[in-house]
Amino acid sequence: MIVGMIEDLPTIRPSTPLLDNLSTDLDGLGPFEGDELVRLAEELRHDLLYSVAGTGGHFGAGLGVVELTVALHHVFNTPHDRIVWDVGHQTYPHKILTGRRDRMGSMRQMEGLSGFPKRSESPFDTFGVGHSSTSISAAMGMALAAQKQGIDRKVIAVIGDGAITGGMAFEALAHAGHERPNMLVILNDNQMSIGHNTGGLATYFAKIWASKTYTALREGSKKILGHVRGAWDLAKKTEEHMKGMVAPGTMFEELGWHYIGPLDGHDLPQLVSTLKVMADLTGPQFLHIRTVKGKGFAPAERDPIGYHAINKLEPAKPAKSAVPVKPKAPKYQDVFGQWLCDLAKEDNRVVGITPAMCEGSGMVQYAKQFPERFYDVAIAEQHSVTLAAGMACDGLKPVLAIYSTFLQRGYDQLIHDVALQELDVTLAIDRAGLVGQDGPTHHGTFDLSYLRCIPNMVIGAPSDENQCRKMLQSAWLHEGPAAVRYPRGEGTGAAIDSGLPTIEIGKASVVRQGAGVAILNFGVLLDQALLAAETLNATVVDMRWVKPLDAAMILSLVEQHDLLITLEENAVAGGAGSGVAEFLAESGVVCNLRHIGIADHFVAHAGQGECRQLAGLTAASIIAAAQSATEPNSQQAL
Repeated sequence: MIVGMIEDLPTIRPSTPLLDNLSTDLDGLGPFEGDELVRLAEELRHDLLYSVAGTGGHFGAGLGVVELTVALHHVFNTPHDRIVWDVGHQTYPHKILTGRRDRMGSMRQMEGLSGFPKRSESPFDTFGVGHSSTSISAAMGMALAAQKQGIDRKVIAVIGDGAITGGMAFEALAHAGHERPNMLVILNDNQMSIGHNTGGLATYFAKIWASKTYTALREGSKKILGHVRGAWDLAKKTEEHMKGMVAPGTMFEELGWHYIGPLDGHDLPQLVSTLKVMADLTGPQFLHIRTVKGKGFAPAERDPIGYHAINKLEPAKPAKSAVPVKPKAPKYQDVFGQWLCDLAKEDNRVVGITPAMCEGSGMVQYAKQFPERFYDVAIAEQHSVTLAAGMACDGLKPVLAIYSTFLQRGYDQLIHDVALQELDVTLAIDRAGLVGQDGPTHHGTFDLSYLRCIPNMVIGAPSDENQCRKMLQSAWLHEGPAAVRYPRGEGTGAAIDSGLPTIEIGKASVVRQGAGVAILNFGVLLDQALLAAETLNATVVDMRWVKPLDAAMILSLVEQHDLLITLEENAVAGGAGSGVAEFLAESGVVCNLRHIGIADHFVAHAGQGECRQLAGLTAASIIAAAQSATEPNSQQAL
């Protein structure tokens, strides 16, 4: 049964007798066979539709791996046998099966279940993930650990076709082909990245290669022909060329993997029989399955990108009288996307680059209007940075749109390939600060710290969407590496200037004049600074630029105020406030200084506002810090 409309998603838990009687330790999954196992998968899909309708969250990927999830937990002895999921978008069915069904209503909420696998949450979550392309490396490490300790354990990595585009995945594939650990990689190909290979012949050969008869013949032939000089090599090459004609497995075979596939990932009986065969094989095994992202929900099947995740379904509200509705402020990502389109119309040197974040980074319209100047490099952050560097070497002015948390993966390239060579690359750093329900794997709370220490970098932190647009233009005009970091979500509603205006790099702005206390704001917490200032009668300065700092402004504030408080949505360690402290120390200036930012810990998942409350990034925290700092015997000198 396929659910056809978003409003058809169940709001009452469907009848799921098999799922209801499943023990939380999965002892009850093994005896299921045939039609009963298929019915269990259908119940799981319906329960997933119900769960995500109530909470929102990642959607399409989980629907696509329902049969695979059931097959894995049926064939393997989990959690003794290890399943390592890549990214985690596809793990909701896994969570339902592994004792967390009753808590699915808390998904991605404060103190609730994480939207990703999390080791502290369940022994079935063998490896915490959030960034992609890590599963094969982690699974290989577990397989080698089992081998070294003499533990009889199966290790399985489940990786999507998007995640396998990441260079780290291929590094692990190559290394495992050399070390030859006993492990299985399952490529979940939902046709979002890997090329099509359709037709009956491919399916026919896949079934042959997955059969016990073929495996026995293959292993027996290896033993017999291995004694004849060159015979086994010839037979192996013949096999590989035959596979290469009908399936995309030659590359994996060349890397040292035994490839089977592609198989229908929704044919549960075939999946189970194939996995049972592969469970008995030694060395690196590779199973390629084809699935439909959003399987069982018609809109998601038609639009797998749009239904990658959904918001919580709210009950319909009665119509209200005609009252003007205040339009929503634009999202920062859309402000960036519009700026990039406007700029590209004016200058043909503009090139837009993103590592698989076209929609999330607001580049859809740019990609449509300027397809010849748009490059989605897939999940390859390191490559995206060096690609931009190469373009900058020869006359282009690239703009790399990348999430803060993903830029961490291209850090060496940023230092070595961009900054060291002073190349003209503009970084539009999206999702900076606390992102909310995706949690600590996706919070962008370190970029000011890891960027600020790099020579030749210019770093901007706008406080609203209009400032963001102008800073992006200033960064792009700067002849060298420059970054502008901005948050997830909507802006403040500030009026956006037309044209392509700029903000002078390194210049701050006094927003409110007060006395005694000066709050130095970096980024989008300006509203909290102004709220606190009303109680404290404080001066508020929108610093705007983290590097270079407005040195004259800082020295002037020290002369006129008894206390300086820095405010940022970034780690305190090494962040913008640290930059202010370092400048004052180098200048030989002693003053009372406090930093408000993210302390030395990871912030849990919750709503974005709740995350800021958890981190103490509020007006109340600013007021408390000011009152504490001005109490007797509380002086903190630099």
